[in-house]
Amino acid sequence: MKTDSIFYDLFQSYPSIFFELINLSPREAANYRFDSVEIKQLAFRIDGVFLPNITDPSIPIYFCEVQFQDDQNFYGRFFAEIFLYLSKTAFNNDWRGVVIYPHRRVESDQVVRYQDLLTSGRVTRIYLDELDDINQDSLGIATIKLIIAKENQAVATAKQLIERVRTEFTQPQNLLQLIETILIYKLPRLSRREIEAMFSLDELKQTRYFQDVREEGKLEGKLESVPRLLALGLTVEQIAQVLDLTVEKVREIPETH
Repeated sequence: MKTDSIFYDLFQSYPSIFFELINLSPREAANYRFDSVEIKQLAFRIDGVFLPNITDPSIPIYFCEVQFQDDQNFYGRFFAEIFLYLSKTAFNNDWRGVVIYPHRRVESDQVVRYQDLLTSGRVTRIYLDELDDINQDSLGIATIKLIIAKENQAVATAKQLIERVRTEFTQPQNLLQLIETILIYKLPRLSRREIEAMFSLDELKQTRYFQDVREEGKLEGKLESVPRLLALGLTVEQIAQVLDLTVEKVREIPETH
């Protein structure tokens, strides 16, 4: 899964997180809908746009781009998309641009011709490895930080995050599913089954990834996962519960594999 898809899913489900990122009140999300827009005559599409859902021209349109790859032509394309859309839309609102980078090293250095726009206050550039200055109590910001967490820290960070989600959300399922997606993206060497088992969360068992595992879950595949799950520190009982095996069957595995 591409990183930008994770962000767009996150903003679609929890638009308040976007406004926290740009240091605005999360309540601003009530004035917007997150969408993609298309200029049909040109078959032209912008994936990340916050469009005002109230008739107030003082509320700006936000164009959001997630850029995790080096692209020297990025700013030319970014501003071309914005101005082309503005020339075709019926909206009279002002606009703002937001670019999300993992770190400064990814950002294009071809900025001379766009310098006036970049320094005008219209464009906010966010570097995820510099988020320490943003609300440390925000669950949304903590979820975004998981995306760039080092692999050897991701599991511990995710465990803490999941416990917070379960405590602070009355309906945590969507955010838990997004956290699981991030982990699968970040830890490709771990099977989906192993990621599920690490947390033993009833909520995660309802996600599409866990359902896939259950459908694919032939006995041999489950048995092959047991030694690695034991190495991760799970108990025999936890492994049996998540893999739908008997405790006795799990206990047999180290002797036969």
